[in-house]
Amino acid sequence: MSKVILVTGAGRGLGTDIAREALATGHQVVATGRRPEEVEKTLGGPQDNLLVTRLDVTILDDAEAAAQAAVDRFGLLINNAGNLFTGYFEEISPAQMRRQFETNLFGPMNVTRAVLPIMRKQRAGHVITITSTAGLVGMEFTSAYAASKFAEEGWMESLRYDVEPYNIHTTIVEPGYFRTELLVDGSTNWPELSIDDYAPRTAPRIEGMKSMNGKQPGDPAKLARALLTIAQQEKPLQRFVAGADAIEAAEAKAKELLAQAEASRELGGALAYDDAHA
Repeated sequence: MSKVILVTGAGRGLGTDIAREALATGHQVVATGRRPEEVEKTLGGPQDNLLVTRLDVTILDDAEAAAQAAVDRFGLLINNAGNLFTGYFEEISPAQMRRQFETNLFGPMNVTRAVLPIMRKQRAGHVITITSTAGLVGMEFTSAYAASKFAEEGWMESLRYDVEPYNIHTTIVEPGYFRTELLVDGSTNWPELSIDDYAPRTAPRIEGMKSMNGKQPGDPAKLARALLTIAQQEKPLQRFVAGADAIEAAEAKAKELLAQAEASRELGGALAYDDAHA
């Protein structure tokens, strides 16, 4: 069944692959980006089933305009736009931390807030949000990115219960390392601050991340096809762990949480209020 799919961040990386795969399989695509002329050029120029429109996810008016552009045909939103502020927490400026959350959390919230009234009116819809393995597992040098993705996960996990009564599905997608453009300049932002204690660790970390670009194990075109498969499911997955590395990380995290819950049982399980001694 053909759907209308709004893809944020369609001008590069995974967003481009999602839009291309959706067009190739007969869907109608609303492809958005901050520079729509670049989005259209990347996707091969004007097409009957392609609508390209400007959208900076951090601007609510842009989100509302993009939603209005597809108002008569809306069915599926893929929140893909995002960036990466990386570095040790003390070396990430407060302004950088705020920009990380503006793009990775408040941006998808803006777009979703704009489309939900349409979906509720239709009593149908599906919101897919690309988070990250970093939304499950905190890692060195990723405190800002992981914080924004953990927050995005909590929002999406809760949103499910808000919109289920209106036949609106939600899916959280947690990719591992895919060969997208996340690690190129413009998508990755390095620390603005410099602290001597961290200096011996910062430089090697930056060089290590730069050296990974183009060598990530995941194929974004395959991920795009997998997302479209989920979009066609009668009962879509509520959480999709994407990539063998992500599955391994999720399994390790689940085991760690179970172990920590068990280790907390004696002390944490004895904290109930004792009415007898009130």
